[in-house]
Amino acid sequence: MKKSFDQAIEERRSYYAIGKNVDVTDETIKEIVEHAVKFVPSAFNSQTARAVVLLDGEHDKLWELTRESLRKVVPAEAFAPTSEKMDSFKAGYGTILYFEDQAIVEGLQQQFPLYKDNFPVWSEQSSGMLQFAIWTALEGEGLGASLQHYNEIIQSSVKETWKIPNNWKLIAQMPFGKPLAPVGEKEFAPLEDRVKIYK
Repeated sequence: MKKSFDQAIEERRSYYAIGKNVDVTDETIKEIVEHAVKFVPSAFNSQTARAVVLLDGEHDKLWELTRESLRKVVPAEAFAPTSEKMDSFKAGYGTILYFEDQAIVEGLQQQFPLYKDNFPVWSEQSSGMLQFAIWTALEGEGLGASLQHYNEIIQSSVKETWKIPNNWKLIAQMPFGKPLAPVGEKEFAPLEDRVKIYK
């Protein structure tokens, strides 16, 4: 059953135990990603966000590629836990790759030099909003996800494998699937220390 937006926000968590047996169609996943990419805000309406959805064998290929990339940098005696983590991501149904188009960012820097230093920051903020929007929408459909950052280690291989334009910068990877285990309780710092209201 589809959850309300507030409920999805509350229940959105990092799920590491995920499976492939989902009750959501590929078309629904596509609609979630496309809707978020279209409507999530960006500085100057620059629309820098890019997303690649990997399903089935392409999803599996990503995590094998990541495993082999990590094998080159993680000591052999410490690799078993890393490999197990790759297995947990690969066990999911799919992965969303988040990118930001650096050609647009650089073009804005040239066009508006007064804000030059801000555009990369605003680009990352927009990507964060996109990640949250999609993550929450997936939760709303009963899917579990987590956010991973193997960017520098896999970016070149990802671009080569899936013919990604060179000006797209890899920001994050979001494996998702059917939640297979509950997550622990989340602790919250006091809101009065985090929110101030004046009138």
